[in-house]
Amino acid sequence: MARVLILGGTTEALRLAEAAVAAGHAVTTSLAGRTDSPRRPAGALRTGGFGGAEGLAEYLRGEAVERLLDATHPFAARIAANAAAAAEAAGVPRLKLLRPAWRPLDGDDWQPVASLEAAAAALPAGCRALLTIGRQELAPFLARADLTLVVRTIEPVENLPPNARLIRARGPFEPADETALLQAERIDRLVTKNAGGKAASAKLEAARRLGVAVVMVERPTPPAGPTVARVEAALAWLADTSR
Repeated sequence: MARVLILGGTTEALRLAEAAVAAGHAVTTSLAGRTDSPRRPAGALRTGGFGGAEGLAEYLRGEAVERLLDATHPFAARIAANAAAAAEAAGVPRLKLLRPAWRPLDGDDWQPVASLEAAAAALPAGCRALLTIGRQELAPFLARADLTLVVRTIEPVENLPPNARLIRARGPFEPADETALLQAERIDRLVTKNAGGKAASAKLEAARRLGVAVVMVERPTPPAGPTVARVEAALAWLADTSR
């Protein structure tokens, strides 16, 4: 069995840690520490950054890590790049676990954009927008006083302008609840990142039902290297002793 480091923070990372521990691997999951009271994974846990790619490479060597599994959020571009560079420097096999992106279905009204700045610019003056993009990249939206914003995050957001209000909630959410929220807030634009996965897809179903337009921020391109979409495939990779 292998000494495994999982870069976590996603539902898939939790499932992977539990299954890998059950399979007999020595698993440590690393969390960035940006969320209060995160769900604790199976195995050992560390919290906080590594100090870039060089610091992560030093950690891999110092802890004799044999496999590195990057199961971070699809939009965690910096840590994904650091993981790729660190694994190469330390000579540790690396795998990226990346859930499939969402695809529009019949009835969807999506406007794909390349960045959050582009998403903010795409919102028409006077619209009522639900933002489900986290708390760290709100600035382009909060700069627009001509919008009415409902900001949904897990963590608190301070100093919101008068045209924005906060809803603190942690998913997964049900389609009926998302539909009720969109209706109660009279939302006509939903802004979200293409994170993929089932846990956050209910809002897209609700928008489809109500004819609410979605401004969809496309995910960054992951680093080159082996990538799988399912936890089961990542477990098979861990079990392959030829690597």
